[in-house]
Amino acid sequence: MPVVEAVAIVPVPPAVAFAVSQTTGETRYRWDPFVREQHLLGGAVRPGKGARTFTRSRHGLTMVSEYVSYAPPTNVGMKMVRGPWFFEMMAGGWRFAPAEEPGHTVATWRYHFRTRPALLRPVADRIGVWLLGRDIRRRIAGFARGCQDPAVLAAVDGG
Repeated sequence: MPVVEAVAIVPVPPAVAFAVSQTTGETRYRWDPFVREQHLLGGAVRPGKGARTFTRSRHGLTMVSEYVSYAPPTNVGMKMVRGPWFFEMMAGGWRFAPAEEPGHTVATWRYHFRTRPALLRPVADRIGVWLLGRDIRRRIAGFARGCQDPAVLAAVDGG
């Protein structure tokens, strides 16, 4: 199963990095170049294990995903419930750990996926690694910028 990963060191503690990663609405759109629209589903008012989200990507693709783990300030994991036809399975996890430099965080984002149809998987997986790799690197770079953006930081600090 293919895996793509990106790592960034951000100049905020893990709790703040985690909070930035879970922002929604205009705050999220400010730093996340991948997300064009995102909201919680089913009456959920905040992210958490079992909560579902709807996401429309910058590519126009949509996905409903479910939180399978939610452990502030260290990690969050999600799996695709419904999404683009070419994904048989898609899941992601984000980890936040203290960096060697005090007050900094190592953010590691990882996606696992399986494409379909199986006959095309050898080629589709290579294309997926390239595309998702490019997107995850752009996303984590945006996240790193968000961790230095006063408006984003004010939003996670209660405004």
